[in-house]
Amino acid sequence: MPTFRRPVRDWGSGDEPPSEVDDGQQRPPFDPFAPDPDRGYEVKAADLLRPFLEPGSGGLLRWRKQATNAPIVQVEDAYITGKLDLRAAELGYLFRFERCRFEQPPDVREANLLGLVFRKCWLPGLKARNFRSRNDVRLIRSVVEVDSGRPDSETTVRRAEDVERGLPDAAVNLTDAVVEGSVVLTRSRIVHPRGKAVQADRLVITGALLAYRLEAIGEVRIPGLRSGGNVNFSGATLRNKDGFALNGNGLQVGGSLLCEVDNYGPRSGRRRFSAKGMLFMPSLKVAGDIVFRGAKLEVDQTGDIVVDAWKTGDWYVDPRPALIADRMQVEGNVELSDQLEVTGTLRMVNAHLGGSLRLAGAGVRVLRGKTPPYHDRAIHLDGSEVNGDIDGSGLRTEGQFRLADVTVRGNLFIRGGKFAHPQRDAISARRSSVSGNLMLTDCEIAGTVRLQGMTVGGSINLRGSAASQPEIAEPGSWSVDLRSVQVARSVQLTANRDRPFVVTGGVTLDGASVSRRIDLTGAQLHSLPQHQVALDAGDCVVDEFALRPAIPPQGSVQLRGARCATLNDTVELWHATGGVELEDFRYDALGSPIGLHDDRAVDERLRLLRDAIRGYRPGPYDQFATMLRACGNEEHADTVLLKKQQFRYESLARGYRFLGGGVRLWSWLQRWMVGYGYRPVRALAWLFLLLVAGSLWFGLGEDDCTLDTERFAVAGDRCAVNTDDTGLEWNPVLYTVDLLVPIADFGNKGRWYMGGVDKWVSTGFTAMGWVLATTVAAGMTRTLRRNGS
Repeated sequence: MPTFRRPVRDWGSGDEPPSEVDDGQQRPPFDPFAPDPDRGYEVKAADLLRPFLEPGSGGLLRWRKQATNAPIVQVEDAYITGKLDLRAAELGYLFRFERCRFEQPPDVREANLLGLVFRKCWLPGLKARNFRSRNDVRLIRSVVEVDSGRPDSETTVRRAEDVERGLPDAAVNLTDAVVEGSVVLTRSRIVHPRGKAVQADRLVITGALLAYRLEAIGEVRIPGLRSGGNVNFSGATLRNKDGFALNGNGLQVGGSLLCEVDNYGPRSGRRRFSAKGMLFMPSLKVAGDIVFRGAKLEVDQTGDIVVDAWKTGDWYVDPRPALIADRMQVEGNVELSDQLEVTGTLRMVNAHLGGSLRLAGAGVRVLRGKTPPYHDRAIHLDGSEVNGDIDGSGLRTEGQFRLADVTVRGNLFIRGGKFAHPQRDAISARRSSVSGNLMLTDCEIAGTVRLQGMTVGGSINLRGSAASQPEIAEPGSWSVDLRSVQVARSVQLTANRDRPFVVTGGVTLDGASVSRRIDLTGAQLHSLPQHQVALDAGDCVVDEFALRPAIPPQGSVQLRGARCATLNDTVELWHATGGVELEDFRYDALGSPIGLHDDRAVDERLRLLRDAIRGYRPGPYDQFATMLRACGNEEHADTVLLKKQQFRYESLARGYRFLGGGVRLWSWLQRWMVGYGYRPVRALAWLFLLLVAGSLWFGLGEDDCTLDTERFAVAGDRCAVNTDDTGLEWNPVLYTVDLLVPIADFGNKGRWYMGGVDKWVSTGFTAMGWVLATTVAAGMTRTLRRNGS
């Protein structure tokens, strides 16, 4: 193995180095990181390369016989001066440098080597464009620091006005290189703050890219890189605060992309992945997982947008994102979790995830926008597809969590999350689809939860959550917006053990379609002063409506046009401070049925109904009566309709200022005499009482006509109308019957003469007969119609 180790003694500028290394005397290891390197370790680069450039010459290196003829060139403890120029070389050797310092950047451009290793070395740069290695390329525990004052065309700071576009400007340049192994950058420090720390455009690696605990000051640029294995930046620190910390546009990873905590060594020595600057990875393709567990991502939220590629007037752009992964395709899971700290937007628009997205325990913060469009989205997933679950348990965001038009083929569940975006949408998932359940339980939300138009194959569960400070809009403001959702099971807006479901700003379910149950058991609903609507469930369709709030809703409850099979309610609902709107609300049964003899329950519900609707509306009473009749409770249904008529006349009386007393009297007469037609038995009773009264009146009374025999045909106690009828026998009972039954004629009322008061009394009996008979007929008709149906 050709080897160079430490020289035995110091060599002056005029001395010739020995032709062979003597290991008999040892010196301390060379410190390549010292600010002023020891010149005693100096070796000229030309001397190192002479055996390769001048085969057969003596040179500095001589081949020593080894047990094996391993083709490795190992250089240790050397300060290599001059230019190590291997450009375009075709050598079947692996070059290994350990504890070496280079005066000029090694140049292996277009070279074809067996491998290249730098361990504990200091370099002013590395030129490796179009380099080809048949083994690993390693830069381990080394420092690459560009000297900005050196006139080198590839490693100085590039200025747009003094160089042509496209020229590289990188400390480590592996553009278009091919490595038939792995690229290892473990624990190295690469510094080029005004350029690119690493430039590896279109780099092809058959193995893995391993950059454990890499420290890069400047952009790490790897667009189009193709890796057969993992790309691992665990524990790395990337710094380029004014641009891209990592540019991986079109990156293709055959394994997993790992940017997490490096757990090597004792617990106290663990290091998290940290990036100050954007992680730009659109069109990323990963065959395994993407893992950012415990990482820290930060983008300046107050400075200018300095990345030209990200300046746009697009309404849905995120001007200061920490992670950009639009259109990425991941076959496995994406882990953005476990104490991940992000200052900036996590943007994954139109992405495809073959597994799950895990956001559990993450914290994401963006600066609040001051002028529209606000562009203050913390997490932006519009149009993405997730074949697994989205787990956001313990997620914390300051800014909008946006999931519009997202497809989730598993569950979306967030437990104990905290979302802060007051007066704007805190969670926005318009038109998204979730095949399983959507759970936001025990969450604290400052802002609007907008799930409008979602399709959920399971249930929507917001048990124990608290939502407040919603977005204020002119048509209506809601803390929880569930308009037009389609849910295959239930919507649960309930308390969760000791945590109530609390909403300050109202809930809307307008137009929702829920197959099983909408449950508000234990909820506390509060409205905003601007709109004063605590719950809007207009036009929603559900099998069971459980309106059982813990306290009376602070505001109105809107149920206009809603439909449900079962209504399960409590007194607190009907005591809503803003009343209950029930027009065209339809329900088939009550959760607690009213017994056939439970008059008190009917009276109580009528009282609650009247207090809630705050005025006369016939629809709610008709619906209540229809429901009772459908349950076979005919008598109570008639009671409800009777009360409806009573309330109707009371409303009319309030409308007529001067005639209100007459309306009330007429209402009272109808109510007590015939029950507005819904008490036909009461009409029969009145007919009987009138029969008795008429019989007594006409039987005990006398007519003065009997004293004037010349003018009248006297027949006993009364006078006949015609002399031909004087043979009839006077019967006051039959006469009264004839007056009270207007249709049938028993031959009495037209044959007897009535004068004076008797004439007016008989006319009154006839009128009463018509009224009562009509009422009885109407009641019998309703009875027959119901029985016939």
